[in-house]
Amino acid sequence: MEDILVPIFVVGMLFIGLPWIIFHYVTKWKTAATITNEDEQLLDELHTMARRLDERMETIERIMAADNPNWRQSTLTDTSGDPKPTLENFDKLLKERR
Repeated sequence: MEDILVPIFVVGMLFIGLPWIIFHYVTKWKTAATITNEDEQLLDELHTMARRLDERMETIERIMAADNPNWRQSTLTDTSGDPKPTLENFDKLLKERR
């Protein structure tokens, strides 16, 4: 009797249990990889806030430059020739990807 039950149990586990476990975790991985609507709204709010903060920093830099034109240290200048990263560059890259 035991000789019959063990192969039936093993075959059942191979053809029912193992695929069930694999498909269960595959669907879990697929759903975890997507971004939710709440996450997208949060990212939009953070992007808006970052743009506002960038505008404020530009305003402060203009005020400081008007008060004292030499307020920046010469070591802070970029000599590589590459444009400085700004939110406008980010928007351009974002539009290119969409």
